[in-house]
Amino acid sequence: MGVEPTKRAAADGHVYECVGTLTITRAASTEREIDEIPDPLTIDLSRVTKIDTVGAWVVHRAIRDRGATVEGASEDARELLEQVAEADHPVQVRPDQSAAPLRAVAELGEWVIEAGHTLVGLIGFFGATLISLVAFVSRPKRFRFNAVVQRFDVVGVRALGIIALMTFLIGVVIGQQGAVQLRQFGAEVYTINLIGRITVRELATLMTAIMVAGRSGSSFAAQLGTMKITEEVDAMRTIGVSPIEALVIPRMMAAVVMMPLLSFYAMIMSLLGGGVFVWLSLGIPPLTYIQRLQDVIPLTDLWVGLIKAPIFGFIIALAGCFQGMLVEGNSEEVGTRTTNAVVQSIFLVIVLDAVFAVFFSSVGWN
Repeated sequence: MGVEPTKRAAADGHVYECVGTLTITRAASTEREIDEIPDPLTIDLSRVTKIDTVGAWVVHRAIRDRGATVEGASEDARELLEQVAEADHPVQVRPDQSAAPLRAVAELGEWVIEAGHTLVGLIGFFGATLISLVAFVSRPKRFRFNAVVQRFDVVGVRALGIIALMTFLIGVVIGQQGAVQLRQFGAEVYTINLIGRITVRELATLMTAIMVAGRSGSSFAAQLGTMKITEEVDAMRTIGVSPIEALVIPRMMAAVVMMPLLSFYAMIMSLLGGGVFVWLSLGIPPLTYIQRLQDVIPLTDLWVGLIKAPIFGFIIALAGCFQGMLVEGNSEEVGTRTTNAVVQSIFLVIVLDAVFAVFFSSVGWN
């Protein structure tokens, strides 16, 4: 039965008597009827058989906004009214917007703190990896040769096609852009110098590292992250198998061993791309191109590229495995950590490349 209100005048004002149920089904009409009664107002709940939270809110609103008094309420109704009154406080749905400069500083501070935590965690993960490597040296029988060979295939062999295409086109682009600029000075022949030195010393290794980071580093993070979600990593710990020894070390060794080989392969393909361009566009025959490369590329450039490669491979594998091991919760976390692994590894590779450039110049390997 719905509310059947009775309105009457009293010596000290007006009385609104509720009869039956005061629930959500009659809340809107009850609120309109109460609003029509002039002050001072008294709400009589003595004949109410049922009241819910919405009905209590209608009564509380009249008490709060109009100073109405309530009489005849049962013990349950009074308790419900008290609970509604306690819950009636303003809630800020949207936070206050601070000034744009302050927001920028706050976001920068949060980014610095997060980067610091990530760096500390990465260093700790690096330490755990070194401990596991020492354990491998002391107990070589624990070395998982098959796992490493499988990663050789994933990191190296299956990446040959995309690396060849990418570096070949880079050689063509470097040759084309260099020839356009050097043509102004009648020195197109020095395009070979540009192609040879920049690809062997810098671009071949750097672009290979970026490609491996996007391809293999993301794969490492996704694989380990999925294993964390499916609790395979916890199961390995339960049976006494170290996840770092079983999952991380093989991936790191594969990246460290394959990066110099992929870098050398990228150098050859980039030089081949540049050679095809200067042959077809500048009319320089392949034999002359090869002889010129031998004259202009010092052996130190080759060593610079090959020395950087395994360190880049180690950084890529470290960042990918580290982010994969941080996955917790749900599958959405896998995508986030995979993205972080790629960004983090590429950032570290570029920073290290700049450090290496300064270092090798300072020791005279120009």
